Amino acid sequence: MTGTTGTTGTPLRVALIGYGLAGSVFHAPLIATTEGLALDTIVTSNPERQEQARAEFGDGVSFAATPEELWARADELDLIVIASPNKTHVPLATVALKAGLPVVVDKPLAGTAAEARELAALADERGLLLSVFQNRRWDNDFLTLRKLLDEGELGDVWRFESRFERWRPQPKGGWRESGDPAEIGGLLYDLGSHVVDQALVLFGPAASVYAETDVRRPGAQTDDDTFIAITHTNGVRSHLYVSATTAQLGPRFRVLGSAAGYVKHGLDPQEADLREGRRPDASAEWGVEPEALWGRVGSGESPLTGGGRPEPTLPGAYPAYYAAIAAALRDGAPNPVTAQEAAAALDVLEAARRSATEGTAVSL
Repeated sequence: MTGTTGTTGTPLRVALIGYGLAGSVFHAPLIATTEGLALDTIVTSNPERQEQARAEFGDGVSFAATPEELWARADELDLIVIASPNKTHVPLATVALKAGLPVVVDKPLAGTAAEARELAALADERGLLLSVFQNRRWDNDFLTLRKLLDEGELGDVWRFESRFERWRPQPKGGWRESGDPAEIGGLLYDLGSHVVDQALVLFGPAASVYAETDVRRPGAQTDDDTFIAITHTNGVRSHLYVSATTAQLGPRFRVLGSAAGYVKHGLDPQEADLREGRRPDASAEWGVEPEALWGRVGSGESPLTGGGRPEPTLPGAYPAYYAAIAAALRDGAPNPVTAQEAAAALDVLEAARRSATEGTAVSL
């Protein structure tokens, strides 16, 4: 499925809707540094954000105040990237697909799995690419764990523990922390979209889901401390933690198998580097972390007391996502993250919300 008319050797023209955190930190820099893509237009009505983007990307980028300005010149564009607030994802993707444009949507694709599948059906009907930006599939620790699993280093995995924890005792406000269900805020759908997607990629479909969600901080309106337990159809159990209330952070991954375990602390450095203005460059190392942060593989002893052996962490590779998008549009290569995969993760998130409300496990 391609759905683009770019000619060989001509960069595909990309319009980016939204220039907040997701647009400015992740999408715009990655698009602009991907061979075969050109950041053509940024949709933001905020003058300060326009100036910020102009300072980084120069006069080659144009601006639109509203998405509607894009649809009037759909024939001049090859890809729409939606990095606007969650509640806008479905309506904007729908209009873009109906305008004949391939679409990348930041996670979560939608508020419900049903909406995600409707979008997938529309994209299939139009013969257009619809992809979801699940960048954490290209985190350094995730890539390293996939390598260990592919090589059988851990034996049969019994339990997968994944933590995306932060210490933010004061709510920041904004739509991400809004209690309005229409905003699709809260950690379950924010960081939960990442940890659930990773678990499904690693260990396959979910058979049942149990969850606990809490609103801990004074003034908080939506979940800020959430636990999700997935029993996969193959018997692996995933225990997933997302929190803004963690005063002492646990390991990012703790993976326990029949032969060995893998424990990894610390976050992939790519987000911090992008926030600091560093950019992927073919002439420089990207996504590399110091040896002191490598995880350990072993059995029978805590890694904190020297148990196991250091496992070199593979470099993180966020640029690979947009390289894959360019290849999918240009050459018909596989979609790196499909809408159907996003819908499967949303099945789990919806089950988690129901489980937390009812206090019982939910079968899928």
